[in-house]
Amino acid sequence: MPDSMSEQLQQDMQCEGLLECFHGLKQLDKECFRALVAADEPMTVDEIADAVDRERSTAYRAVQRLLQTGFIQKDQVNYDQGGYYHVYFPTDPSKIADSMQRMLNDWYAKMGQLIQEFENKYEQQTETTAPAEIEG
Repeated sequence: MPDSMSEQLQQDMQCEGLLECFHGLKQLDKECFRALVAADEPMTVDEIADAVDRERSTAYRAVQRLLQTGFIQKDQVNYDQGGYYHVYFPTDPSKIADSMQRMLNDWYAKMGQLIQEFENKYEQQTETTAPAEIEG
């Protein structure tokens, strides 16, 4: 992923690139998310690991990152004899989109504030250090 905003604007980005851009998700995180979206029903970590051909512990870390960002959710399934396990499923895309839109709006407001601070800071310095105009 490019570092500067101008590089990002010049690059051809896919919608899945938003996962990386907004939340710093890794390739494996995106693969796990795609596997959950493609599944007909919620999946266990073991099933996700099989789907992305990774070790359970590696898939578990990706699932945790997806949970933290709100891209997926988990449910607890209880056994009749006692005990339980968790299954994971994707969050409604409209909720994810709303969350990213709020984050973008917050970022935009913060950048606007920083741009104004930049202008104020350097406008004042320019006014105090500019050579006096020569009257002719």
